[in-house]
Amino acid sequence: MHLSELTHPNQLHGLSIHQLQQIARQIREKHLETVAATGGHLGPGLGVVELTIALYQTLDLDRDKVIWDVGHQAYPHKLLTGRYSQFHTLRQKNGIAGYLKRCESKFDHFGAGHASTSISAALGMALARDMQGEKFKVVAVIGDGALTGGMALEAINHAGHLPKTNLLVVLNDNEMSISPNVGAIPRYLNKLRLSPPVQFLTDNLEEQFKHLPFVGDSLAPELGRVKEGMKRLAVPKVGAVFEELGFTYIGPIDGHNLEELISTFQQAHQHPGPVLVHVATVKGKGYEIAEQDQVGYHAQNPFNLATGKAIPSSKPKPPSYSKVFGETLTKIAENNPRVVGITAAMATGTGLDILQKRVPNQYIDVGIAEQHAVTLAAGLACEGMRPVATIYSTFLQRAFDQIVHDVCIQNLPVFFCMDRAGIVGADGPTHQGMYDIAYLRCIPNMVLMAPKDEAELQRMVATGIQYTDGPIALRYPRGNGYGVPLMEEGWEPLPIGKGELLRHGDDILLVAYGSMVYPSMQVAEILHEHGIGATVVNARFAKPLDTDLILPLAGKIGRVVTFEEGCLPGGFGSAVAEALLDADIMVPVIRIGVPDQLVDHASPDESKADLGLLPDQMVDRILQKYFSKQATAAIA
Repeated sequence: MHLSELTHPNQLHGLSIHQLQQIARQIREKHLETVAATGGHLGPGLGVVELTIALYQTLDLDRDKVIWDVGHQAYPHKLLTGRYSQFHTLRQKNGIAGYLKRCESKFDHFGAGHASTSISAALGMALARDMQGEKFKVVAVIGDGALTGGMALEAINHAGHLPKTNLLVVLNDNEMSISPNVGAIPRYLNKLRLSPPVQFLTDNLEEQFKHLPFVGDSLAPELGRVKEGMKRLAVPKVGAVFEELGFTYIGPIDGHNLEELISTFQQAHQHPGPVLVHVATVKGKGYEIAEQDQVGYHAQNPFNLATGKAIPSSKPKPPSYSKVFGETLTKIAENNPRVVGITAAMATGTGLDILQKRVPNQYIDVGIAEQHAVTLAAGLACEGMRPVATIYSTFLQRAFDQIVHDVCIQNLPVFFCMDRAGIVGADGPTHQGMYDIAYLRCIPNMVLMAPKDEAELQRMVATGIQYTDGPIALRYPRGNGYGVPLMEEGWEPLPIGKGELLRHGDDILLVAYGSMVYPSMQVAEILHEHGIGATVVNARFAKPLDTDLILPLAGKIGRVVTFEEGCLPGGFGSAVAEALLDADIMVPVIRIGVPDQLVDHASPDESKADLGLLPDQMVDRILQKYFSKQATAAIA
């Protein structure tokens, strides 16, 4: 059977090991061919090919449910569940999503773009099954990186307290998340990887006892106690921890040996209660370049499959915001030993890998544990350090309570730096940085700022480090800057809550925040061609808002447009409208941003076009609202 003929995972049933190995080879070929062309996550999926095939060979996927943690390790799952013919559209607009989506396939039982959720979701499904008197298997597949997230440990704690609830947890242990894992749990898991499987040791013991003359099954209770004693001696420390938490622990198992995997999963399905199967895999398996560079090939832009090198851009690009941020913060940290950069397992994505290399003593990676990262930063701030919590906008959502309770209520000087703020593109709704303006603006004591370009980003990094009156947050977009000149050092901090007047005009006031400042300038240019003069303000701060600058201009000009790359409900435009209302300045306001809807995976420009955020589209809306006569005349 060829992979292209496989439209349902149950077709794996009855195939020989040789046939399954052929399917595995074809999955890797399709996976590599597609990601090389479209970009996407590479290493995680390559590492779980045999695991996925073996698991599905032992399940009835018309009834049983598999919950994948994060989803970027589930490309083989997609190829085994009828999406082979569409797989070339991976992460493209209207194509196959890079993560699991319940609306994409009946086999995507739970969508996830954030780590550490699978065990909780799977346990919920298992409890619902039992409450409704149904019979099916529930499996959670979680990576060892995701196991560093507190939510996963909370779920394990709960599941272990339910000995009558059948649940299988498959721990995919490749010693990596995106970067090498950190912390005590990965360290002990590594010890487990080097230890022999223990379940078979005790099972073989049982078989030997059964064959003793005059014994047979008569020693069952005593044998059980002997087995448990043997397991306590044989199971390494973390395995014993899982056992003490109420799980039957099996492993570690070779994650690339189909026979061993199938046998182990079949055995695991027979055990009552919660079971954890520890599978040791190699991230990037089958593509030597990815195996050798597991961090770099976690995900890739389009690349040459033969050489592994990225396909070069047709023209040189300015540095990314992440790199400018990392270089600037590192330079400041080199001159200020109190500055500490904190990441939640995203060193390369946030640019903190630069800090890690040059000032390692002022760098902390907490693993996939955003809540801990924020409260850790609060503790550092209590002792006079300058903690810089650098976390993607979408991931900082997970620590909202810690931001409120541990930082803002105590008014501690923690500097939050939110990478990937705004529209992020192919990763889709789970990764869009839409909500940070709204969810931070409502908290007392918080200061919010966003740069118009990479040079202003440098000044805002200096501003955040210098600001010690309370918490302060900086958002900046994914991707490259504008190529404006950068300074090597000596960045001048910005006055808190003060905006910048960029252009004068008498007909309309454009107030833009962060990444929408340059587009607003383009809008002003197009309006000028229509004979309309625009004043443009770079707000710089969403909180405190520069009301001394904005309110008099709004009252004088009488027409206002706000621009932001974030959700409109509660966002920057709302802040401006509220300020006008509170000052009794009754002028019309157009708020341009992301409406109350999810933004699906597509290129950023495609998403902006769908949302009406391209300059021409924004001009059309302004003309229709404020200058309908000019618009009609222009058309005529």
